[in-house]
Amino acid sequence: MRTRIHASALLVAAAVLTGHSSQGQQSSPSQRSWPPRVQEVSSESPPLSPAEALKTFYLPPGYSVELVASEPLVQDPVAIDWDPDGRLWVVEMSGYMRNISGANERDPVGRVIVLQDENGDGRMDKRTVFADGLVLARAVKVLDRGVLVGEPPNAWLMRDTNGDLRMDTKELVTNQYGRLEADPQNNANEFHWSLDNWMHVAAQDIALRLKNGAFEVRRTLRRGQWGVTEDDAGRIYRNTNESALHVDLVPTVYFARNPNLLRTRGSYERLADDNPELNVVWPVRPTPATNRAYQFGIVRADGSLARFTAVCAPVVYRGDRLPADLYGNVFVAEPAANLVSRIVLSDDGTTLRARKAYEQGEFLASTDERFRPVYLSNAPDGTLYVVDMYRGILEDRLSMTEYLRDQILARKLEQPIGLGRIYRVVHETTRRDASRAPGAPQVLSSASPAQLVATLSHPNGWWRDNAQRLLVERRPASVIPALAKLAQSAPDWRVRLHALWTLDGIDAIDPATVTRALDDVSRDVRASAVRLAERWLGKPNHPLHATVLKRLHDADWAVRRQLAASLGALPASERNAAVISLLEAHAGAGQTPQRQASITMLAATILRSAQESRIQDVFAWIADGRRTDWQRSALLRGVEVALLGVTMPGTSAPRVAATETTVPAPCPTCPGGRAGPGGAYAYTRPEAPPADPGASGGGRGGARLQLNREPVALTGLATSDQLAPRVSAVVARVSWPGKPGDSAPLPSLTAEEQRRFDAGREIYRNICQACHQPDGRGEDKRAPTLIGAALTLGPAEIPTRILLNGKEGAFGLMPPIGSKLTDEQIANVLTYVRREWGQAAAPVDTDTVKAVRALSIGRNRPWTDDELMKLAGVRKP
Repeated sequence: MRTRIHASALLVAAAVLTGHSSQGQQSSPSQRSWPPRVQEVSSESPPLSPAEALKTFYLPPGYSVELVASEPLVQDPVAIDWDPDGRLWVVEMSGYMRNISGANERDPVGRVIVLQDENGDGRMDKRTVFADGLVLARAVKVLDRGVLVGEPPNAWLMRDTNGDLRMDTKELVTNQYGRLEADPQNNANEFHWSLDNWMHVAAQDIALRLKNGAFEVRRTLRRGQWGVTEDDAGRIYRNTNESALHVDLVPTVYFARNPNLLRTRGSYERLADDNPELNVVWPVRPTPATNRAYQFGIVRADGSLARFTAVCAPVVYRGDRLPADLYGNVFVAEPAANLVSRIVLSDDGTTLRARKAYEQGEFLASTDERFRPVYLSNAPDGTLYVVDMYRGILEDRLSMTEYLRDQILARKLEQPIGLGRIYRVVHETTRRDASRAPGAPQVLSSASPAQLVATLSHPNGWWRDNAQRLLVERRPASVIPALAKLAQSAPDWRVRLHALWTLDGIDAIDPATVTRALDDVSRDVRASAVRLAERWLGKPNHPLHATVLKRLHDADWAVRRQLAASLGALPASERNAAVISLLEAHAGAGQTPQRQASITMLAATILRSAQESRIQDVFAWIADGRRTDWQRSALLRGVEVALLGVTMPGTSAPRVAATETTVPAPCPTCPGGRAGPGGAYAYTRPEAPPADPGASGGGRGGARLQLNREPVALTGLATSDQLAPRVSAVVARVSWPGKPGDSAPLPSLTAEEQRRFDAGREIYRNICQACHQPDGRGEDKRAPTLIGAALTLGPAEIPTRILLNGKEGAFGLMPPIGSKLTDEQIANVLTYVRREWGQAAAPVDTDTVKAVRALSIGRNRPWTDDELMKLAGVRKP
């Protein structure tokens, strides 16, 4: 039973929730206390009509939802965008899980449609199919020159050439937009046009930019799972499954510059690290049909989900028609719990913090189990839109547990499909009048350049963003003076930011404008000015260098973080001195946690580079008795992070996925026969999650480092040295020619085994990588490491059993995927994980899988660790 929160809530507990107008259908629950308790519901969850569904919503006093569109006008919606005329573009993923088996999921039945409200009553009443025949399309972005559509692995630019809102032509922008065979829940999505004029993507390592009429695609780091949003300062937010909100305090692309980087502090920072309650949810109904509801702790005693399990679709509310206290809050969808949650951000002077807006309640929650909010959006009308896929099945076949399958069948959740709703969240104070911004046009498509500049001052972020985008796409030279004036003197710092980035987007920014912005009273303007200065930082002795370096002593953490990243654009002759100055200014004197962490990170990164000469230097520094003990220890800790899997100092943070640095040099002991520069092969597994002995996890294990010569600095270290025991553990992980007691080199794969390894890599990337990560290290609280796992590397029959029937372990359930993969595919992916990342287990053949599958007939429950360890003859730690 829930307790009520504050005394102020008691005063409004009996308030009537009413809509702001009479147009359309609207939720209007009467005399409901709030926050609500878990409601008693029928064990059956029949599909409800839109009118019935509206009665199931619970919101804070004063708020309600209005129906904007429903079936048959919209079906299976998963993402939306708005064009400059206010028309609603919708991606319909009609192929997704049409039945319990997910059969024919890749049939070309997806669509992009356009919805229009022709009579102005707030309800969509016209549907036009812009594009059909799509395979699991998942993203749409309306541009001035066409419409971007994401259909993995392709991103298309589609055009309507005759004005009938139907696609006539399409051209390929990139074929790196996800993977065709990947799990639909973990594939590329979004084209979020951000303040910096780059389009950011979730669940893929690319970003796009439209520059001078052509698309650029650049590599970044894979972040998030479904959805991308930003705040007024241009900070990017994403999330994934059980983690409500992550933020890029520094743009992630900076961390992709060095492929050997271990720590990515500042990129994709998990805001729940400082507040675990951020991931707690409060549904208003029991949630038995969640994937792991049978496990202890997943649901509460009242049957409701306790923590996020499918959180997605973050959006920073930046509209102007809901109460002002919502502005800048982040809303996230949780379709497994039938709710939308509200998160409040704050700045404590050192970083961003996040908390749930309500102590034991959610912003929007439904008692309808088929309410599946999968996308949230700001809108031209200043309100918040909720996209409801409306269906019983949420989980994809690749990750569906037997428990969930039984729930779906027993409670008849499989059908119907082809439904969908789109809602508008309003408040009793909301008005739907025309734009209030002086000089702003009613629609943007026909706006003049001067009107677009004026729209940069609109109170609704949707209008500001789209005015900037259109100016950048159209590049009118006539607006440059007006933009420069706004960048210097607009009263609102947000307008100054838009003006600066618009000037940058049309290549009209100049050093004088950036110099003034570097001294702006707004820290967010100063931080952006540091980024914008990078155009000139790479030029030796440019006058702007000195101006930027003045920000070394900026009082605000956001500016200093950005400066640390931007200093990398300086010429090599100036870069090191500038970075050292920054560290000296803010890392404290002598032995401080900041200095220790910096040394540890640099040492670990060098180890990961696989360049032997640099690695031997690190070993020499560790052995150098002239250095202080704490410096030597910090250096050694970096080596331990790289080779032994110990954690980096400080709080948990995202890592760059460990990737093999390769050159075309033969190395029979290296996976795939490749070696790193200088002949060394180093696999690093920093910040490994807790141990789990199964094939979806393992002990902390570690990596091996192959050198061409003995690391005499370490092997010659006196046994009396205080670091000697730690050094001995490191030396045990290092091999070199002639090392006493070293095992024989791993036999090379045969041609057939190499074929299996290569095919298995593709299967791993499509199915396994989203949870177990590109480097096999897993993800905290989601999937354990595969590196050094006793059951992964044990007899081939053991991991085969796990893939066929699944496994329960410390991280929860590894779902069975035997029915989704052939014997050959299972043999391929197991060969890959047993020989990648420096692992040395024997390849797996198809006959082994076939025999184990025959023995497994009739087994309908996952294996446990104890069962598998006993079969493998391994003692459980």
